[in-house]
Amino acid sequence: MSKKLRVAIIGCGGIATGKHLPSLSVQPQVELVAFCDIVVDRAERAAAKYGTEGAKVYEDFRKMLEECELDVVHVCTPNDSHAEISVAALESGRHVMCEKPMAKTTAQARLMLDAAKRTGKKLSIAYQNRFRSDSLYLKELCENGELGDIYLGKALAVRRRAVPTWGVFLDEEKQGGGPLIDIGTHALDLTLWLMDNYEPKSVTGSVYHKLGNRVNAANAFGPWDPEQFKVEDSAFGFVTMKNGATIMLEASWALNVVETGEAKTLLCGTEGGADMTNGLRINGEKLSRLYETKVELGAGGVAFFDGQEETDSNREARAWVEAILEDKEPVVKPEQALVVTEILEAIYESAKTGKTVYFD
Repeated sequence: MSKKLRVAIIGCGGIATGKHLPSLSVQPQVELVAFCDIVVDRAERAAAKYGTEGAKVYEDFRKMLEECELDVVHVCTPNDSHAEISVAALESGRHVMCEKPMAKTTAQARLMLDAAKRTGKKLSIAYQNRFRSDSLYLKELCENGELGDIYLGKALAVRRRAVPTWGVFLDEEKQGGGPLIDIGTHALDLTLWLMDNYEPKSVTGSVYHKLGNRVNAANAFGPWDPEQFKVEDSAFGFVTMKNGATIMLEASWALNVVETGEAKTLLCGTEGGADMTNGLRINGEKLSRLYETKVELGAGGVAFFDGQEETDSNREARAWVEAILEDKEPVVKPEQALVVTEILEAIYESAKTGKTVYFD
């Protein structure tokens, strides 16, 4: 693996500088050669900190795709531009890692998947919570049949008061929604992946805007502007899968609740259960007695990730680089991410119409 991948970043805001760039910069097979942002100063700052010598800065992503010699593009822009940029990058012959969610709408996500299939380039979505130590351990247990047939899942992304007040998070036009599409998407992806079930039958949803109109509200990131708060503050979904399994999804930025948790899952199977609400716990029945085990995930890492202690973001970046260099499927497949978007969109649609949404 002596080849170096020439990587570009489109969108140099918080998710790029907080996750993508730090994790890519420690991958020995990566060169960060181009940075693009509609605010050029942001791209310049990112290039100065993470770029290779002579790294280029752009305001127009199409010009960057035309002029630069690139292997990979990371898309870190608001949700409404994921599809346009990803499709253009794929059609220009580059592999694409796009931030979550896959797209603002199902139709846009399908355009991305179609482009990946048409061009033969790799497309993955940045669901980094799959790469946490607890997630990887639980995935191995599920694959080994330790929980049996998993017929119930709860996807939890619940904050009491942590509304993001910066960027475009409160802009429904740019983002497509609030906590459901922002953090609920992580919890849903994790739950579907652990259950290995991507065939929804029906979705019923409820969406609330009950607290967003508060002035000077208590909030981890400072009070929000009610005039700007155009998205939901909480949302809930009930998903029935074609094999009869049930998934419940809870997502909130602001909810009057004490027990909180983000990108957590709870699973119930015929042979055992698991939950991430208080560390990783496994429960079941042996010798006519109930048991509960708390899994210690300290030093030693995860066996099939070669024993290194890494952050989830660094694991994600390394797995993505290896998928490209070794020509294998990425851990997060675009077909899986599409189902996440389909379910999220169905929750919004169900809440709007008051009717259950059925899949063909």
